[in-house]
Amino acid sequence: MTYITGFHAIEEHIKAGASGPLLTAKPGPRARELVNLALSRKVRVTQVGTAGLDRLAPGHRGVALETAGLPASSPVTMEDFLARLEDRPDALVMILDEITDPHNYGAILRCCDQFGADLVIGRKRRSAKNAPVVAQTSAGASAWVPNVEEGNLVRSVELLKENGFWIYGADMDGTPAWKLDLSGRAAIVMGGEAGLSRLLRERCDAVAAVPRYGRLDSLNVSVAAGVLLYEARRQRALK
Repeated sequence: MTYITGFHAIEEHIKAGASGPLLTAKPGPRARELVNLALSRKVRVTQVGTAGLDRLAPGHRGVALETAGLPASSPVTMEDFLARLEDRPDALVMILDEITDPHNYGAILRCCDQFGADLVIGRKRRSAKNAPVVAQTSAGASAWVPNVEEGNLVRSVELLKENGFWIYGADMDGTPAWKLDLSGRAAIVMGGEAGLSRLLRERCDAVAAVPRYGRLDSLNVSVAAGVLLYEARRQRALK
């Protein structure tokens, strides 16, 4: 079992339909609010000893939500997602290629929620799997953002292309994002520490960059993802 401990993460997962139970041990005021929310959503609340909760969910603040795994949002298949698009011209997809740090993964999910990404595609292997950290860092966005895990991201990109998507890799040596047209059906590919994998890069229609003006050589991947998602949304608003 997996135990979520962040207040915001617990709240959003309960709102999204998590079944629980919610475990409590000497809850403070904020934790009691979550207990009331759980009861209102018919999520079972179980009182446990502090030592027991310490063992199950280290770092808790008097409350933890038990779940079989993340994300709580219903996973979809690529075929389901594409079938539901119909004639929508501006769908936005985020592809995560070997993002192994759960803090980065969670922060990207939070950006995807805020900027309305329609789908996040991650690898079945070589991606972040620490569910509690992902949930907490995403501030509960992992409960809402539609997601799919694929064994072959190259095939996923090919499917998107067949359905009218343009694929934009993210790399510091690419074209400034505001010089590219990100307004139609678009998928943004974020690479891990080693950057974009060769096969994925070869299938990108263009490579987008966030220009740098400081002394450091690059942005954190989650920050770069947020900037690129914002630019895609900004361009859509201008259409």
